Amino acid sequence: MHIMTLLSYYEGDNLYTSAEISQSININPSLVRVELATLKNAGLLESKEGKNGGVRLGKSARNITLGDIFMAVKGESHVLSFSKNMPDVSCKIGQQINDKLDTIFDKVDYSIVKELHNQTLEEFKNQF
Repeated sequence: MHIMTLLSYYEGDNLYTSAEISQSININPSLVRVELATLKNAGLLESKEGKNGGVRLGKSARNITLGDIFMAVKGESHVLSFSKNMPDVSCKIGQQINDKLDTIFDKVDYSIVKELHNQTLEEFKNQF
């Protein structure tokens, strides 16, 4: 959200490097580049490589929802997660728990995304 809000705040023809973005977030530029790649793969950013390269929004902040950003960053995993331990499949609970939880986790994810789709990046940026 920080990257996308920053880029929308300074939306235009300017390109911003991972080093410039990392200063605002106060993290290493290499970590920013990982997130930039994720956002670019989702079609939310466009980039130019080379000496005068950088990134900018791939479309207007009015056409990007917070749900779009969330889905790009979240990937295939659930917001909530399963235990790392595998349950005992000979147990009545253990053999069904992950299926039951998966149903709940899908509903939680859907609710979050639905809510985040109600606000555009433009609307969020205008709070600053």
